[in-house]
Amino acid sequence: MPNFFFRLKEGNPRSITAMLLAVMLFSVMDTLIKVLSERYPPIQIAALRGGLSLPLIVLWIHWRGAWPEVMRARWPLHLLRGALVIAMLVLFTVGVRGLPLTHAYTLMFFAPLLITVLAWPVLGEQAPRAHWWAVVGGLAGVLVALRPSAEGFVSWSGLAVLGAAVCYAVSAVVTRLCSRTDSKDSLVLWVMVILTLGAGVLAAPHWLPVQSADLWLWLGLAISGFLGQLAITEAFRHGQASAVAPFEYTALAWSLAIDWMVWRQWPDAFTLLGGAIIVASGLHVLRHEQVHATAEHP
Repeated sequence: MPNFFFRLKEGNPRSITAMLLAVMLFSVMDTLIKVLSERYPPIQIAALRGGLSLPLIVLWIHWRGAWPEVMRARWPLHLLRGALVIAMLVLFTVGVRGLPLTHAYTLMFFAPLLITVLAWPVLGEQAPRAHWWAVVGGLAGVLVALRPSAEGFVSWSGLAVLGAAVCYAVSAVVTRLCSRTDSKDSLVLWVMVILTLGAGVLAAPHWLPVQSADLWLWLGLAISGFLGQLAITEAFRHGQASAVAPFEYTALAWSLAIDWMVWRQWPDAFTLLGGAIIVASGLHVLRHEQVHATAEHP
């Protein structure tokens, strides 16, 4: 067991652990977004998502004395990431407002496959066969578990979530590319600054007053978004994108649990079978990484 955790300190295993944590945090954030989407415009939610997390990020950087590293940034890539994140949050909020969380996650699981496809031409990462099998197996598990209906795919809500998945996949690959020269703190800070300013300007004409009863929801959104952003940046900063991406399928377990606790929806036998396939696909990649870690660090 100690050797296992030692190997998690570097490379893909460490990034996989960060991805698992990020998935949990973003599942909480998505739940809050779905609740808030019934009361506020999507672009305002995106602006406040960034604005409320920004003070936490600034305090984090200041506490660690990382400002010199933060100022060294590849601005074109950061601007691209910021634009993609704004589009992703707006599209996802539009989609999740009209779809159950589990259905929305079904469509979002298109992103890991797209990340694996983009990783080769953009990042020059040759994905091992084990990673491809994990992605295919994960997608198959999602289809078995949720059996998305044709209505979900052709609706505006479904198309919005698919658009969010594309934006997220491209953003993840850009993050990995940007991390080759920029620090983790730089990646986290500037995307939140661009999100806050960009979405804030777009949201200003139709801004709605924040209700006092919703303050705890906004606080939870800020904290989960801040910690999730740190974790997701760490995941794609050190690990191979095609190895990390399949573990986003664990969001299925979180969405099912949240749907039951919040909306009293319970999975059927097909959902449980699909979840088992998804977990098995993720464990296949983890086992592959552990074998390679053992060979490199006997």
